Amino acid sequence: MAAPTISDHHLPADLDRALLVGRVWRPAPQDGPCVVAVRGGRMFDITAVTPTMADLLERPDRVELARSAPGEPLGDARDWLASSLAGGPARLLAPCDLQPVKAAGVTFAVSLLERLIEEEAGGDAGQADAIRERLQGLIGSDLSRLRPGSAEAMALKEALVARGQWSQYLEVGIGPDAEVFSKAPPMASVGYGARIGVLPESRWNNPEPELVLAVDSRGQIVGATLGNDVNLRDVEGRSALLLTRAKDNNGSCAIGPFIRLFDADFTLDNVRAAEVALRIDGPDGFSLAGVNLMSQISRDPLDLVRQTLGAHHQYPDGCMLFLGTMFSPTQDRHGPGSGFTHAMGDRVEIASGPLGALVNEVGECTAIPPWDFGLRALYASLARRGLLAGAVTG
Repeated sequence: MAAPTISDHHLPADLDRALLVGRVWRPAPQDGPCVVAVRGGRMFDITAVTPTMADLLERPDRVELARSAPGEPLGDARDWLASSLAGGPARLLAPCDLQPVKAAGVTFAVSLLERLIEEEAGGDAGQADAIRERLQGLIGSDLSRLRPGSAEAMALKEALVARGQWSQYLEVGIGPDAEVFSKAPPMASVGYGARIGVLPESRWNNPEPELVLAVDSRGQIVGATLGNDVNLRDVEGRSALLLTRAKDNNGSCAIGPFIRLFDADFTLDNVRAAEVALRIDGPDGFSLAGVNLMSQISRDPLDLVRQTLGAHHQYPDGCMLFLGTMFSPTQDRHGPGSGFTHAMGDRVEIASGPLGALVNEVGECTAIPPWDFGLRALYASLARRGLLAGAVTG
């Protein structure tokens, strides 16, 4: 990655008002993860008050704690961003910890079309353009006005079934039930500045820029952040049963830089109206940019949360929920008809004004730092520092 450059948009545009919380790794003597609050661009370690992010998000006074809980000053957040990009020992972590990471798929018309292409191409990127053109002629390129599960959607389903064109992706794209899958276990996500991973054998893969909701154990959405649902298109295209192989690998889930808590200045309506920009800059001089418009999502975030957690499935530590992407890069990179795939060393930036930017560099899953700090290590670290007494239970 090039020399660290922290642009103004790497932090929220309204930083003075934004209620940000996150996690950092502090070197010795702490030598472990800490929960932080960002106040006016300055970071404060509030781990003594709330030792895990899951504890903080469960508390009814989380907003007040983020604003005023006593904490050790850690300096300017920009310095921590720069240290993270430089690979320094003091760095940002993914802002979640005990929460499982879930993801909703096929929630935008464009991503639906691309999943249909992957399925028919069987993972072969060279067939994508021809299949894309034929499918657009069959079902149209704009399904964004079709409400999943509606009478109109079911009529389209019947017509496509009659023509032998129904698909598992159409089922979750326009049917009543959303696709919600497990993206990563607790503690497996990487944060701002970390390297993200793709399998060495993958030849067709891409980032997926998304908004990620922070949801407490009661199903209440308490904040939002940015995420990269790193995806292996060739693997999932071979078989949807390989979803875990395509989606859950070392470094394949990036979240950050911070969770912005909901308050009077930032609500679910801001999420619904958000724009999420993607930029990729490669070591080969390749550059690509695009934008996700959350206004074009086919399923409301509240519906996706209800389908994830409720009487049918509980998450006692809360969960993080990726909302899906509309931007799957298709720009040819290695010649006509080749489509897009990552090169090792790609710099991926996902940005949204109210949330800042998430920046990562692409590497091979087997070559980037392994995941070796899990739940047992977290609690051992907190116990060593005498911090477990501050945990909230129940």
